Amino acid sequence: MITTARVPADKQVRIAFSLNDSPDDASPENFSLAFPELDQQLQPLPPCHDSNESMQVYKQHCKIAEEYHEVKKEIALLEERKKELIARLEQVEKESMDAAQLAKEYAELTEENRTLKLAQTQCVEQLEKLRIQYQKRQGSS
Repeated sequence: MITTARVPADKQVRIAFSLNDSPDDASPENFSLAFPELDQQLQPLPPCHDSNESMQVYKQHCKIAEEYHEVKKEIALLEERKKELIARLEQVEKESMDAAQLAKEYAELTEENRTLKLAQTQCVEQLEKLRIQYQKRQGSS
């Protein structure tokens, strides 16, 4: 029995299968290689070929092992996606803090600009008064 699953193109794929109809070729070594990435205690035990029940249990165990492997793969992909999302969130928060800092700095500079314009206006008025006084002195001399 060959099963197929959708796997991203960049992921390495291992294919393992057994010929259940030919018990002569099904040695214990072949069974232990069926799921090389699976922990040893989770590996399906080789079936007793004389027992249909043993073969059924083995097939069920193989199916469960395949599902377990797929779930582990999916968990790994989801954890990677979680890391990406956390990194993006941190970047957005940093940009938000930067924007808040820039807004604060803009408000401070706007206030400083207003104060300086007011001081300039007062200086221009004071200069104009001094010119008028100077002209009056020059005219009376």
